[in-house]
Amino acid sequence: MALQILRRLTSTLPVTNITVSATTNTCQQQLLHTTPACCEIRKLARLRVVDNSELGKRAMAEGRPPRCIHVYNKRGVGYIGDKVLVAIKGQKKKGILVGLKQNQKPKQPKFDSNNLVLIDDNGTPLGTRIHVPIPTVLRTILKEKTVAKGADYTKVLAIASRYV
Repeated sequence: MALQILRRLTSTLPVTNITVSATTNTCQQQLLHTTPACCEIRKLARLRVVDNSELGKRAMAEGRPPRCIHVYNKRGVGYIGDKVLVAIKGQKKKGILVGLKQNQKPKQPKFDSNNLVLIDDNGTPLGTRIHVPIPTVLRTILKEKTVAKGADYTKVLAIASRYV
């Protein structure tokens, strides 16, 4: 009888997970985080445009940063050098990730924001300069993708002024 009353009382509590033990008639609350903080580039992740393209400058000035729609890889999670499809100012544009918040491999820098450089379909950047330093490991990553895909992503490296 007491166990049934305890179950009724605990069913109205706003706790994520409650376990009731039948042998000791006690109630334990286990507070679990149901939505962990996500620093990865997945769908609907906010990005920061770091080149001087007109579209990117207007979107960042209005406080409406682009959001990721799709990541062009098999994992579905974006890493440095990956190509993504973003929604910016009511348009769909492609971009390359040049800096991420998430934990990186050893000797790769971790940034304070998720940085993006907007590109055309053939890999040409929309801007003429990148305002933030980009990681040096991006050189090897983009050279491999240029050979494999056919688009010339090394133009992104040419407009960068600083490397980390």
